[in-house]
Amino acid sequence: MSQPYDLITMGRMGVDLYPLQTGVSLAEVETFGKFLGGSAANVAVAAARLGRRSAVISRTGRDPFGEYLHRELRGFGVDDRWVTAVEGCPTPVTFCEIFPPDDFPLYFYRRPKAPDLVIHAEELDREAIAAARIFWITGTGLCEEPSRSATLAALEGRAKSGITVFDLDWRPMFWGGAGGASGDGGATGAAAMATARPYYEAALRYATVAVGNVDEAEVATGLRDPWECARALLDMGVELAVIKQGPKGVLAVHRDGRTAEVPPTPVEVVNGLGAGDSFGGALCHGLLAGWEPGPTMRYANAAGAIVASRLACSSAMPTADEVDAFLAGR
Repeated sequence: MSQPYDLITMGRMGVDLYPLQTGVSLAEVETFGKFLGGSAANVAVAAARLGRRSAVISRTGRDPFGEYLHRELRGFGVDDRWVTAVEGCPTPVTFCEIFPPDDFPLYFYRRPKAPDLVIHAEELDREAIAAARIFWITGTGLCEEPSRSATLAALEGRAKSGITVFDLDWRPMFWGGAGGASGDGGATGAAAMATARPYYEAALRYATVAVGNVDEAEVATGLRDPWECARALLDMGVELAVIKQGPKGVLAVHRDGRTAEVPPTPVEVVNGLGAGDSFGGALCHGLLAGWEPGPTMRYANAAGAIVASRLACSSAMPTADEVDAFLAGR
């Protein structure tokens, strides 16, 4: 390896099939667009579009959809050397419905087992992971073995060298729940959170940055007030807690006392899916540049807003020039 990667992400990847008709149930949709998807892949793409050298650790099925994902990653400038095929596990497909401005149901097809959950600890390039300027993992990677053990092994081997980001990425259906956090998931959601929390706590011991919305932060902390969530995450070991608050903007609290509360960037929403991943890639860009929390959050908010104003996720990720122009026009 000639030089460390700016960013290595590890986790979920698949094919997104988005309806080309908005405001229509999947039962009525006739045409779809096909896109690279999955949070780990999208964040790597978002950072690459901003000029960062990125790679992703994931798995696909040995099928045409897997070949498509490799082609897309390479086209976006993301290193795919650690994306390999798993026999007997089809490449995941995710459908969504688009009901702007704030209703975008997702339908995951990841059974009998998603290949990105079949990552073994002994397969990891630990030297590259330890050397990366940022290493990014997600909550989904903790939901099943062997991915859970591999994710924790990667974190332990990295031992907080550089920046290690834990994307809290709460998908209760991957943990045996049908709903979301306690506000809307009922008993099933609460049970899923109870199952997940010890693994979230274990990952946070090795993370330097935690990022997620209030529902996701609740999984780790048991709290829902954004400031209380942020302080609890700092107490659990991170140096920077980033709490996304939807229409209230984003809160960032650093262990050294620096804080930033940044309002949302208004846009006409076309598809809110992928905005969080664009935010994540831009967050990495700001962290790598050494920006203060305030400018970093404003930049990340802008990048997320741009993607929310577009249909796709990966192919909608903005370039640095686009984010700069967007901010200049505000």
